[in-house]
Amino acid sequence: MELLMQVKYLVKKEVLLEWRSKYALNGVLLYVVSTVFVCFLSFVSTKPVTWNALFWIIMLFASINAVSKGFLQESRGRHLYIYTIASPLALILSKTIYNVLLMTLLTLIALGFYMMVFSYVPEDLGLYLVATMLGSLSFSTIFTMISAIAAKAGNGGMLMAILSFPVIIPVIILLIKLTKNAIDGLDRSVSLDEIGLLVVVNVLVTAVTLLLFPYLWRD
Repeated sequence: MELLMQVKYLVKKEVLLEWRSKYALNGVLLYVVSTVFVCFLSFVSTKPVTWNALFWIIMLFASINAVSKGFLQESRGRHLYIYTIASPLALILSKTIYNVLLMTLLTLIALGFYMMVFSYVPEDLGLYLVATMLGSLSFSTIFTMISAIAAKAGNGGMLMAILSFPVIIPVIILLIKLTKNAIDGLDRSVSLDEIGLLVVVNVLVTAVTLLLFPYLWRD
């Protein structure tokens, strides 16, 4: 019960800080909108496969910009203060939950704007939405842990890029396969393997994060 209360208050803290500054939300929204618009001016019309690949490229860099700020931008003094009032599990859970909520909101806005600009809707929009939600969850869990490691080690930007590359590439491949099935309008049973693998990846990343972060935070 105490853990849940700590998570609740830490998530509330993250939301209040973001609401006051709106730095991450406005910055990433500006990036997404401007990138989509530049892609539209460059391509005007694209094949569905290209449309899909561009969307995930945009969301990959948007998620890095949004999620990495969770640990990298906080001062050492704030880290020390949180260390004295909350457990490591409460901190990493609150960061992950907040990043999942933020990425879900950004992904839905980006997808809606992307479809509107290019005037294209996937054949199976429901499956495409499921894929984008799984993508948001995957990006949030992976980049939250990697940003925590990078923040502790210093030289955060470069280290985060190096650590995230081998982890995120398999996820991107699965997401592209899954969303391509949605674009082609294939039977949803064909996509069960990709959905299952994405769920397994999220569960494993979350489990590893919960196991390792207390040792990392204690350092």
